[in-house]
Amino acid sequence: LAQCNNKSLTTVEGLGKIDSLHKIQESFKNNHGLQCGFCTPGILFSALELSSKKNIKKEKDIRDFLDGNLCRCTGYHNIIKAIKNYLKEKDI
Repeated sequence: LAQCNNKSLTTVEGLGKIDSLHKIQESFKNNHGLQCGFCTPGILFSALELSSKKNIKKEKDIRDFLDGNLCRCTGYHNIIKAIKNYLKEKDI
């Protein structure tokens, strides 16, 4: 926590507002990538980091990148679908 002194920090609540979601939040909503919410913040921020890496587009690469983010509810199918959709729209 001391390392955050005089730094800005964005939480999942700071990504977007209820009436103006961030594109990654919209993609998760539209692709049913949300479940209980336990993993959502970590996966959303991992997806944003992943989006800065231009060479990651394949499902296997996305799954490898998300290694360590634990989802208790799904088999990650809709999470991967949401991230792939976000990456595709981001490139347009």
